[in-house]
Amino acid sequence: MKKAYVTIKSAADIVGVSVETLRNWDKSGKLATRRDPRNNYRLYDISRIQKLATEHKIKLAKKPNRAKLKD
Repeated sequence: MKKAYVTIKSAADIVGVSVETLRNWDKSGKLATRRDPRNNYRLYDISRIQKLATEHKIKLAKKPNRAKLKD
């Protein structure tokens, strides 16, 4: 089965973070990418993006609401 890849913009939209965040995750090794041999653009494995999106949403749900803490 052939793997499906998406661009950095599509991956950022799926996960709900900025493109720059994905670049930083790539540099730190949190989310490995593949490079398009024609233009060297980052390509993200859709199954890994979906897994990360699930993990990211769980982490966001566990964060305290800072606005409530200030009251």
